[in-house]
Amino acid sequence: MHIGVTVPLTEFGADLVGLRDFVQAVEALGYAHVRLLDHVLGADPQFHPEMPEFPYTHKSYLHEPLTFMSYLAGITRKLQLVTAILILPQRQTALVAKQAAEVDVLSAGRLRLGIGVGWNPVEYEALGENFHNRGRRCEEQIAVLRALWTQEVVQFKGEWHQISHAGLHPLPVQQPIPIWIGAGRSAQPIPPEVALRRIGRLADGWFPMFSPSDAGQEAITRMRTYAREAGRDPAAIGIEGRVSISAYLPLFPVPTALPHATWGCLSGRARARCSSQARMMDS
Repeated sequence: MHIGVTVPLTEFGADLVGLRDFVQAVEALGYAHVRLLDHVLGADPQFHPEMPEFPYTHKSYLHEPLTFMSYLAGITRKLQLVTAILILPQRQTALVAKQAAEVDVLSAGRLRLGIGVGWNPVEYEALGENFHNRGRRCEEQIAVLRALWTQEVVQFKGEWHQISHAGLHPLPVQQPIPIWIGAGRSAQPIPPEVALRRIGRLADGWFPMFSPSDAGQEAITRMRTYAREAGRDPAAIGIEGRVSISAYLPLFPVPTALPHATWGCLSGRARARCSSQARMMDS
């Protein structure tokens, strides 16, 4: 099992020195990875009454994750760098492939690309992408990413992508970079069946949103069934849970014993989230 920390970007805001010290302290304490979330734009809720909730808005202070990871690659040595998650279908696939490969090169192979389809149509509209077919496009994007990360020259023709004998240079250290999928949301933590099937067929790992429960265990079982149907070993698909704790304790994250062999992490500035990654997690 590997224990990591979600970097509290919104809480640190413009305090770049604090962010640097936080991340370096996480590494010094022996955590395995840091997670970064992604939103290119935040919507102003007063102009979007059609949206039932806005976890992040135009006032949320968020660094662009792949750019910020290039900085983190230079100030850390061992931490794995994880997007949890990058909203893949609102971005150009070849550009994501290039940016991710660059982070992987700069970090000497420490990138894990967590991706998801997102929830905010306002963001998709502004970026010129279709919100309504994002799930199906995401599957083709995964195929394109893996081709670009493993082949010097790619020839690809799909429903939404065409690459005519072109490739990336440099290629990433990891060929391919691991792709994990995040699915579910706070209001509906158990992902829809199409998402569970996608994880089982395509993902190297999964970021579930639900608490340990019978319904959650059933979702894991169904995902593993879909993996077997696709000819994959379910045990090879990682699962990373998350524990959220709010407290005003020491400035830097400190380990705290929690049930189910999981560790918590606390930030004196604000809330930080801890994540535990295991190849198999049945509770």
